[in-house]
This record gives sequence, structure tokens and C-alpha cells, in this order.
Amino acid sequence: MTDDAKPPCPPFDLESAIVKVQAAEDAWNTCDPRRVSLAYTEDSLWRNRNQFVTGRAAIVEFLTAKWERELDYALRKSLWSFDGNRIAVRFQYECHDASGQWYRSYGNELWEFDEKGLMLRREASINDVAIDEAERRYFGPRPESERGQDIPLR
Repeated sequence: MTDDAKPPCPPFDLESAIVKVQAAEDAWNTCDPRRVSLAYTEDSLWRNRNQFVTGRAAIVEFLTAKWERELDYALRKSLWSFDGNRIAVRFQYECHDASGQWYRSYGNELWEFDEKGLMLRREASINDVAIDEAERRYFGPRPESERGQDIPLR
């Protein structure tokens, strides 16, 4: 794995923060743990719900298990705030489990970046709501026409 820069790099302005958020959404929607892990420092620290993860290898392991459980995963992120090398994001994703039960998960993330644009720290708070398949809003990656748009509150 590499520690190449991942532009845009801090300090963030509105345009670069939006680009960074969309890049994260795009990467996570691939459901490719190795690709996603390259956006993080080798020693990146995560809190994801009640789990603590440290380093790229652990991120790959965590995401591999996540996407084995969370099937047909589709994510939307939107910028909440930014300052210097930090970005706050709100997100929603939908997926189903092996039994076919669909969920919409709502959350907030706090991100901190190094000078090369790699994420040093990610803190995620997430709540899950069971939904009927007919209630789904997200069907794969965000269409080009919706990029940069906010996500609904409910």
C-alpha cells in the first residue's frame, strides 16, 4: 500500500471539502476495502459505532466483514462543516442483511486529515432503522445529476 497524497489536501475551502466528501462517497460505494483503505494513513484511528479500529490492515478487515453482512450497500454523504484539516459529514446508507431485511443507517462522521490529504482520524456515530424494500431511496452510486446535493433528513 502507498502513502501517496490524496488531493484535495488541507486546508479545505468549500469547494475542496465538497470534492473530498464526494470522493469518499464514491470510494465507499465500490465496497472495495483495499481501495477505501488507501484514503487513510497507515496508522489511522477509527471509532465506528462501538468499535475501535487502528491502521489500514484493520480497516481492510473491518470493511471486508462489513460488506459481507451489509448487502447491496448504497451510500450518500453530504458536507456538514469544515475547518482547516477537519471535515464533518452526515450520511445515510441502505443495505440488507442475509435474511433480506432492509435498513437505512443514519450517521455523522468527524474527519481529520494530514498534510497529504490522508485521513488520520474518523469518528462515526450511526443509527439503523429497519425499512421495507419499498421504502428504499438509494439504488447504487449517486447519479451524476445528484452529485454535491444534500441528503434528506428522514
